[in-house]
Amino acid sequence: MRVKALMMFMVISCAFFSAAFLSGCGAKEGTEEPKLLLGFSQLGSESAWRIGNTRDIEKKAGEYGVSLMLENANQKQENQIAALRRFIAYKVDVIAFSPIVEEGWDNVLKEAKEAGIPVILVDRDVNTKESGLTTCLIGADFYKEGVMAGEYLIRKADALKKDHLKIVEITGTEDSTPMRQRQTGFMDTIKADSRLEVIQSVNGDFLKSRGAECMRQLLETYGSEIDVVYSHNDEMTLGALTEIEQAGFKPGKDIVIISVDGGQDAINVLKEGKINCIVECTPMLGKTVMETALKLKNGETVDKLIHPEERYFSDEQDLTGLEPRGY
Repeated sequence: MRVKALMMFMVISCAFFSAAFLSGCGAKEGTEEPKLLLGFSQLGSESAWRIGNTRDIEKKAGEYGVSLMLENANQKQENQIAALRRFIAYKVDVIAFSPIVEEGWDNVLKEAKEAGIPVILVDRDVNTKESGLTTCLIGADFYKEGVMAGEYLIRKADALKKDHLKIVEITGTEDSTPMRQRQTGFMDTIKADSRLEVIQSVNGDFLKSRGAECMRQLLETYGSEIDVVYSHNDEMTLGALTEIEQAGFKPGKDIVIISVDGGQDAINVLKEGKINCIVECTPMLGKTVMETALKLKNGETVDKLIHPEERYFSDEQDLTGLEPRGY
């Protein structure tokens, strides 16, 4: 029955969803029970990071022999909730998803629990009233990313011999896990340094266009008062750089630029000297997702929190030998 349901899902998916985000459409026909049936809801395709994450999930599913139902929510929570309910209806073995925000998941996660389907959180966390609705979180330590950004800025202030630096922060999607934790880690790290002052934080929603819009408004308000831009992802950073240059400032020199993600486009700009520091947030989580899902199907216990190894790249380092990023 499940094979039949899977084939029905593939037909529906191919008719209604973009082929770029549906690896299930390309699955081979057959009558054998799949090794693992995994439903994955991706929150969107707003950045090179997100697209790289989707591709890695698809690639690793193929390598591990996992049958994958993959849906793109296009930045809408209601789309994700509907996708999770479809996964429950098709009786997948495991559900994984990257929640766009932390709140609002209780009902659908209770439905998954009642159906006996374990749920893996990927990249972002949720906040539920009832405990035990998800099995684990696979993703970056966003708080540590904020700490690394703050520690770099303290070293940069030392190197510049500055008595006072005014900082503007362009945050990610409001109430999302990375937005909250990247901000908290950064603020906790710099709060004891009287030289460093955050004069405004604005929501850029992790989008390049919003990053540009936010930077334009900040420059109109503060102009040459801005010493530092701390941006929560590369897409917003790249959008902000254009506005900085159009305003007559040199990013990386007149204004210190700190970003998060470490995609290839941003690394190239870092090497040009227009970005000063990028804290890595790797999207290559597919291997861990597949291995964890297989363990859950087999009834094994898994760690509640699984972080990948991550680092930072900066103008303090020789980056000539840095390997291609893959996203």
